[in-house]
Amino acid sequence: MSSIYTFDELKKDVAEGRIDTVLACEVDMQGRLMGKRFQAEFFVESAWKETHSCNYLLATDMEMETVSGYAATSWEKGYGDYTMKPDLSTLRRIPWLEGTALVLCDVLDHHTHADVPHSPRAILKKQVARLEAMGMKAFMATELEFFLFDQSYAQAQASGYRNLPLASSYNEDYHIFQTTKEEGVMRAIRKGLQGAGIPVENSKGEASAGQEEINVRYADALTMADRHVIIKNGCKEIAWSQGKAITFLAKWSASAAGSSSHVHQSLWSADGKTSLFFDEKAEHGMSELMQHYVAGQLAHAGEITYFLAPYINSYKRFVAGTFAPTKAVWSSDNRTAGYRLCGADSKAIRIECRVGGSDLNPYLAFAALLAAGIDGIEKKMALEPAFVGDAYGARDVREVPRTLRDATVAMTQSTMLRAAFGDDVIDHYTRAGEWEQEDFDRRVTDWEVARGFERA
Repeated sequence: MSSIYTFDELKKDVAEGRIDTVLACEVDMQGRLMGKRFQAEFFVESAWKETHSCNYLLATDMEMETVSGYAATSWEKGYGDYTMKPDLSTLRRIPWLEGTALVLCDVLDHHTHADVPHSPRAILKKQVARLEAMGMKAFMATELEFFLFDQSYAQAQASGYRNLPLASSYNEDYHIFQTTKEEGVMRAIRKGLQGAGIPVENSKGEASAGQEEINVRYADALTMADRHVIIKNGCKEIAWSQGKAITFLAKWSASAAGSSSHVHQSLWSADGKTSLFFDEKAEHGMSELMQHYVAGQLAHAGEITYFLAPYINSYKRFVAGTFAPTKAVWSSDNRTAGYRLCGADSKAIRIECRVGGSDLNPYLAFAALLAAGIDGIEKKMALEPAFVGDAYGARDVREVPRTLRDATVAMTQSTMLRAAFGDDVIDHYTRAGEWEQEDFDRRVTDWEVARGFERA
């Protein structure tokens, strides 16, 4: 991974007063940035080597609750420290924050300085290393969707998240006039991300009122995951600075389309110059290796869904006729299928996983997809025939799990994932899935009250 902004450049900017703050960030289980704001002089003097964080950051829920049942950390174990080791290849300026730079950190055991195995970045790095040992390199890109609202986060919260004013009143998919109205926010996002060393391709309106999409250039798997978490954080910060709100909730409203994070994937030679997915003599241009890779993802589709859809709300997105998949089948350039072949008969050939929502953690999603694909390659799995037609109406085909409960069970019972990630890692995320379900099951929803208050 080449540096975006070197440590020497940072030291110069600090000495000359252009940078006064450095954000040192780790990625939590939910894919959020957690860390510290360093006085820049202190960072370049010593904190660039390492800093520390409480190990509860990799054992909490969305509300930052200290959830019981984790083997890695608990009240009984005292919630000690992890070491945060800045990866200086991720160092970058953050244009939308005055005088600020950011660096992502690996999370290490406080005593051994080994990677914490259940930390998201370590999980992905392990699968990347497996590919490297096979002489291959994964390239990926995410298409990240979200909804933009014409009010602040504070206003949305004060309203109880009801009657939220969207940035538009109609479906704006590819709509230039409507996206012109939103250009104040979206232009700031494109320029900000570009200035932060994330090469932006485009933004566009998506398939519902107020829905946006941001697309950036493909990269190796780890670089793309790093970009993804910075994009999400940056979009929120930029919108907040303009008095707007953005949500990456997979399904914010029953009457709106869901928001996805489609993952485009291809494998290349170790030097990144030769596509290992392309064979000009094969049907669709799909090499034998690509066929095995896709077959592996299909064979393990149910097992890996938890890492593509990690919350109760994630499963509300899987609705027929909304461009979100309900069937885990592959098809050629077919947006009704869970896995879509793109760039057929060219060096740009790739498989697009359409299962993931905008709420996924990219490190975990990428790692699960790679693990399934590697298993297909190692076992030389045969690829089933391409599905043709409307997958929504298909019968007797593989389905995307319908609930978080089903996906969590499939994940914890997966021998493939346990072999690839380790039992401790799968047990850790099983607990996360179980807690999400337990916490929801004890809640009384507005729907229940409105439906039964008088009539029950």
